[in-house]
Amino acid sequence: MTWLITGGAGYIGAHVARAMTASGEGAVALDDLSTGLSERLPAEVPLVRGSVTDAGLLSRTLAEHRVTGVIHLAARKQVGESVEQPLRYYEENVHGLACLLRAVVDAGVRRFVFSSSAAVYGMPDVDLVTERTPTVPMNPYGETKLAGEWLVRAAGRAHGLNTACLRYFNVAGAAAPELADVGVFNIVPMFFDALTRGEAPRIFGDDYPTEDGTCVRDYIHVQDLADAHAAAASAMAAGGGAADGRDLTLDVGTGEGVSVREMAELVAEVTGRHEPAPEVGPRRPGDPARVVASARRIREELGWQPRFGVREMVATAWEGWLLRHPEARTAAG
Repeated sequence: MTWLITGGAGYIGAHVARAMTASGEGAVALDDLSTGLSERLPAEVPLVRGSVTDAGLLSRTLAEHRVTGVIHLAARKQVGESVEQPLRYYEENVHGLACLLRAVVDAGVRRFVFSSSAAVYGMPDVDLVTERTPTVPMNPYGETKLAGEWLVRAAGRAHGLNTACLRYFNVAGAAAPELADVGVFNIVPMFFDALTRGEAPRIFGDDYPTEDGTCVRDYIHVQDLADAHAAAASAMAAGGGAADGRDLTLDVGTGEGVSVREMAELVAEVTGRHEPAPEVGPRRPGDPARVVASARRIREELGWQPRFGVREMVATAWEGWLLRHPEARTAAG
């Protein structure tokens, strides 16, 4: 089988491409390289440069590479940006998905894995989130991911696709330094960035109803997430040549909560930078106190288990940070 991976040159996409080839599947990446890096891709994975809104390019790519399944990762994904630019997010995340699904249906492809997010849950008032937890997204990014799930499932029912929607929790780490996240949008690189500049990492609020007063999140190593995609793809193909309209909606997390303060302490240990100490500022609007996955269903459905702990996530992310920010090594002493 050959899988088209949209956004395949991105941080998560490149890990998925490697996981797919490691599992014996063929892969081709589609990426406009607005944030992706072509050098991340394995040599055996061809890159098609372009957008999922380009119907002609999609049709040619699906046909020329004899694509039998799609893993759709390409999307805008910054919460704050989505609040400022909701039209852009709906255009790229929802309209782009509709264009891709139309091409998939027209080409007779019958397997589709969709990159969703825990942002669909909003502010869940539960200790452990399950796939049955109400979905009440709080920002346009989360809304587009939930709308994307609806669209994927509707297309699956109407056209006999086997589909999977994977709801990511907080992704961190790297399988190799050159594959690390180059953005400074998530908590780990944000802490790295502050320490590299000699500034105090910021903690947004310490008065939440949690053990140490800071927000608690479920962190998943990007390699474990990539392996989950490979497992979902395998499940999509389990029926052999025919699709049967199977749908899976799965949370991808570890089931373990880590507080922001605990993460700050771990970053200090891994980097060797204990000063300046983190500074506590006011809460950010819309931050839930605790979002941790049950992760039970993905274990039962796919036989998948996370292999990496949070220390490995931070350590591997730090090696990737040092590769692109060598000045941080000097700063860390």
